[in-house]
Amino acid sequence: MANNASRTFKASALARSSDLPPGYVEDPSAPAMSRFEASLPRLPVPTLSSTGAKYLETVQPHLTPAEFERTQSIVKSFVQSDLGKKLQERLQAGAADPGVKNWLANWWNDVAYMAYRDPVVVYVSYFYVHVDDLRRRDQVKRAAGLVKAILPFRAMVESGSLEPEKVRGAPLAMSSYKWLFHSSRYPTKPADTARKFDAVKNNHIIFVRKNKFFEVPLAYNGIDLSEAELQVQIERVIQLAGDEPGVPVGALTGQNRDIWTEARKDLISASEQNGVSLERIESAMIVVCLDDTKPVTREEASWACWVGDGKNRFYDKHQLIVFENGKSGFLGEHSCMDGTPTLRMNEFAMASLAAKKVDLGPPRTQETGKGLPTPTELKFVVNGTVSKHVKDAKIAFDNLVGQHDMHVLHYEGYGKEYIKKFRTSPDAWAQLVKQLAFHKMFRRPGVCYESAQTRKYQLGRTEVIRSASNESKAWAEAMLNPSETDTHRAALFKRAVARHVQYSAWAADGQGVDRHLFGLKKMLAPGEEVPEIYTDKAFSQTNHWELSTSQLSSKFLDGWGYGEVVPDGYGLSYSIGDNYIRWTITSLKRGTKELGHYLAEAATETRQMMERGVAVESKGTAKL
Repeated sequence: MANNASRTFKASALARSSDLPPGYVEDPSAPAMSRFEASLPRLPVPTLSSTGAKYLETVQPHLTPAEFERTQSIVKSFVQSDLGKKLQERLQAGAADPGVKNWLANWWNDVAYMAYRDPVVVYVSYFYVHVDDLRRRDQVKRAAGLVKAILPFRAMVESGSLEPEKVRGAPLAMSSYKWLFHSSRYPTKPADTARKFDAVKNNHIIFVRKNKFFEVPLAYNGIDLSEAELQVQIERVIQLAGDEPGVPVGALTGQNRDIWTEARKDLISASEQNGVSLERIESAMIVVCLDDTKPVTREEASWACWVGDGKNRFYDKHQLIVFENGKSGFLGEHSCMDGTPTLRMNEFAMASLAAKKVDLGPPRTQETGKGLPTPTELKFVVNGTVSKHVKDAKIAFDNLVGQHDMHVLHYEGYGKEYIKKFRTSPDAWAQLVKQLAFHKMFRRPGVCYESAQTRKYQLGRTEVIRSASNESKAWAEAMLNPSETDTHRAALFKRAVARHVQYSAWAADGQGVDRHLFGLKKMLAPGEEVPEIYTDKAFSQTNHWELSTSQLSSKFLDGWGYGEVVPDGYGLSYSIGDNYIRWTITSLKRGTKELGHYLAEAATETRQMMERGVAVESKGTAKL
């Protein structure tokens, strides 16, 4: 997920040719959305020496002095070795190939997503919980409003008229937007694939209710359905679905990818109709899950959006999730795009509805919906083989999800407005709170991954911010040392913040450690021995992401999250609002609530430490 992808969609955030930094050229022949793509820089290859130095700095907090001394020797040997230099030269040559837009893209998409064989639900998918819409407090109105508000965004994406995003005046890569609508992931061996469908030829949406799939055209007589007409069609879907659940074919998409590959073949072999039904689902604009539950708490809504019951879903596509009490959310299919495009789409829809800027069409009357085609149920022929696949999928899902728990900490002690009084990065502050909480729980630094987006480069996705540092360790230890003064703790905090901000900038510039080391290893030729840097304990220990963290902050989200990435770790998504910090913690029942307790405690103690250790000026601005 992209770090600080947390900006409400505003016109001021769009790229305009009049305020572009040097080096960016507008292609007048390209659609507006992609007119800067060709002039975006390519992802750089960091120097071997800089990666070696950064790597050593990031592993030191996790090693004993003896271990670190050994790792220093190994890294020095690698950087100076003939093989290390050859790998670097090969990577640089590949990156310089005119036909290569991004040296990392294909490798990373394959290894991190498409070749990943564990179920996408829990391990890959991510979710958003929407803030409630007070005008749409029931399922039908909420679903219809969201779909209607998304249609203009889809039109801009599919036509290419959507304005590119920018960061500090520089446009970002927009190529991944291709996969936002009318696309699907496919289970294949040894790696999955994805397919994009023609939006004009497949102008329909899929609703799932009681495990049954229904196709609804999004236009009638060439005109988009109004909100009222969508309401009528959704009511028809609910009525047609009835009270009895259908065979949950969608559960197959939550299986191990190799198992789902074989199950899909058997499903299609069972009946030609099954292949047709699958393609109608896969080609749809999006899937809308009409759940028959009424979550209330943040944990309940988050859990339902993240995993649901494993049956009323189609995990290979983006999907909106709408509950009977009008709560709603989104589940993202992660393989082809990261969180920023889907956040922008969700924010666009909710902001448009909140501001009453959506053309909803004429109000509902008794005549509304007359003449519209009845929603089409996409039926599946289920034989004994398919039934067994579905049964196995349900058992596997229940076993996997049953091992997990979740805790949402909505901390209202302060938020970014308070943090900014100390002229401090809110993101760095939140990351240090995490480190302090981990120290409280485990008495050592946590190996922490924070996601940074690299979309300033062609086909850019993400790089790792290694958040644990010598500076964060020194500060956390000082916080736990009762003989330390708050003045000294505040000075250490300042150093830790500065280090985090610096590494975040490096990561956004493609100058982090992890993607470069990954690329160098991919350059090994058959028969070449794997360099010792990759077999050293420090390497496996310091990319074993106990804390998988990412920030998305939006006034339109009431929660978001994802699963842990290692069995003994935590998924730790967070949002920083004006007056709150919200963490969603997931794990394999490894003291999830306890970590939440320590986060709240650490957040409060950090505030108290800063207030005591820093002189606050009369203006309300603090200086370290």
